Amino acid sequence: MTKNKRLVYIALLAAQAVVLSLVERAIPSPFAFAPGAKLGLANVITCISLYTLSAKDTFMIICIRLVLSTLLGGTLSTFLYSAAGAILSFLGMWAVQKLGPKRVSIIGVSVTGGVMHNVGQLVVASWVAQSWTVMGYLPVLSFIGILTGIAIGIAANYLLQNVQTLRNFFELKEKRALSK
Repeated sequence: MTKNKRLVYIALLAAQAVVLSLVERAIPSPFAFAPGAKLGLANVITCISLYTLSAKDTFMIICIRLVLSTLLGGTLSTFLYSAAGAILSFLGMWAVQKLGPKRVSIIGVSVTGGVMHNVGQLVVASWVAQSWTVMGYLPVLSFIGILTGIAIGIAANYLLQNVQTLRNFFELKEKRALSK
């Protein structure tokens, strides 16, 4: 993949992640019993980029999404919560993906991202509240993170298998990994 193609692909994924973040913000939460829980639609893009780009490029997409989503309607506090969740989610997803496709599928990677995102947000909430009792909410959010992680993983897997351009980038990354 040429440098220009890679940059265009990164820009397209970042734009899609921003749009998904804004769409998710506009719809009411389907989890009335768990305030603050969200679907994590933008994680579809994170999963796709993890499987088609390098970790560095994926992290760049996450940073672009965080900054643009905040500028388009967020606040400093939403940025802190989102950044902590997104960075911890990315690190967890990247580490689990490194176990290999024979051990963990994209769905497992996505579930890891969903749970770690909640951990990151609750760590920030604990810091803001200056109390670790906020972490008592983790089992509820983890359960939702597992459910949404499964759904996001299925969606990302479907896209990687059925969208020809994504499949080409996925196969290209696999070939590069095998040649190393």
